[in-house]
Amino acid sequence: MGLLLHDVVETSGRVAATSKRSEKVVLLAELVARAEPAEVAPLLGLLVGEVRQGRLGVGWATLGDLRIDPAHVPSLDIGALDRAFAQLASTTGTGSQRSRAEQMATLFGAATADEQQFIHRVIAGDLRQGANAGVVTDAVAKASGRPPAAVRRAAMLLGDLGAAAERALRGADLDSIGLTPLTGVQPMLASTAASVTEALAETGAASVEWKLDGARVQVHRSDDEVRVFTRTLHEIGSRVPEIVSAALALPGREFVLDGEALGLDLDGNPLKFQDSMTADAALRPFFFDALQADGTSLIDEPLSVRKAALRSFVPNELLLPTLDVDGGADPLAAEQFADAAIDAGHEGVMVKSLGSTYQAGRRGATWRKVKPVHTLDLVVLAAEWGYGRRTGWLSNIHLGARGADGSFVMVGKTFKGMTDALLRWQTNEFQRIAIGTSEGPTGNVVHVRPEHVVEIAVDGVQRSTRYPGGVALRFARVKRYRGDKLPLDADTIERVQSML
Repeated sequence: MGLLLHDVVETSGRVAATSKRSEKVVLLAELVARAEPAEVAPLLGLLVGEVRQGRLGVGWATLGDLRIDPAHVPSLDIGALDRAFAQLASTTGTGSQRSRAEQMATLFGAATADEQQFIHRVIAGDLRQGANAGVVTDAVAKASGRPPAAVRRAAMLLGDLGAAAERALRGADLDSIGLTPLTGVQPMLASTAASVTEALAETGAASVEWKLDGARVQVHRSDDEVRVFTRTLHEIGSRVPEIVSAALALPGREFVLDGEALGLDLDGNPLKFQDSMTADAALRPFFFDALQADGTSLIDEPLSVRKAALRSFVPNELLLPTLDVDGGADPLAAEQFADAAIDAGHEGVMVKSLGSTYQAGRRGATWRKVKPVHTLDLVVLAAEWGYGRRTGWLSNIHLGARGADGSFVMVGKTFKGMTDALLRWQTNEFQRIAIGTSEGPTGNVVHVRPEHVVEIAVDGVQRSTRYPGGVALRFARVKRYRGDKLPLDADTIERVQSML
């Protein structure tokens, strides 16, 4: 028997219970060091809360309907869980929904109660143990005795932390790993900034680029073969023929480009992300970086060099609108450039240091995203008991907008933005005004009288069939409770829907 899921769940709980990054790394490194080579990749997928098989076809309805008596003794190991996930992912066609429900029942029957909750959170993308891919990568480095930068670079170039970890743990050479066309590269990410001026103070001389509400794409070409990867490195070339055609029309024979795919309506106006991904309108790629050009890797070159290479063979209509700003320049022009992006219907801007090399992993200060933050006043309808570090506190709150008939329409949940003091207050107050409980997927849900208005910051909203109002909040986080407002002062569901 291999590494038990019980050990993973126990470690995950201990990781969630500490706020110290160094302690998280030590705990995870001890677990990774115990794994057999074949277990490393599936283990890391569990630790970052992302099933390595991708979509399993198991939705909230299936998860919510599972009421399976748990096993009393831990026996489920990582290999068996990985095989179960692989079977779920490969189940398609007529009767697949019923078959997956039966498979999930069998899997849950082999899991203890704690293991059932853990599996549920992983599948639902709701692990919340405070250990992102950067922390797990550092744990792999510690377990293998390799420099963290070397492991991060290997994971970036292989497009797979599991593959990089397996090499690192068996002592293989990591320095020889290079960029390979047609193999997805982990994308570089950005931190946030409140304004363009604040971002420029961090980056110095920078490229200010429109930030589209599209889908991140990485386009690889080697001779006449083109592959298109998503942000999560799923290959989707067969689904986006317009992007493949655009790549084949470029003069270069071997390149790797980073960019966004965006749907446009008949008037050339940008579609929202969900519409871009489902619309009949053709997707257009807009490129902002070149990782390779003419067969030469550019990831270690500064952004200024990569941008020059990009402009040398990509036509203007496939480039993002960009403004290069000197480090000592007045930021007014950059702020006006950002305003123009928003006026054109886009999300905001990216501010990128012109001296930055291409690095995946931690969100550093060299790339900054600046987007306007929207706020909504919503009413708390319920709260879920937390786990890990938040065990014993009511944490994840259910949020409602005011309906026309005086009722409240649920539009999302959030556990973000809460201090310990706020969690203590919520726990006491929500138990005081509780009107009942229900069994949720991860434990009891406490339903409360709709008395408290909370100011929620969101990046926007998106269409959703999960909630009755047809919309869901994007990246919601608590700003403050509004003791000065009554539930009747909360934003209406029409106001939330208008943000589409």
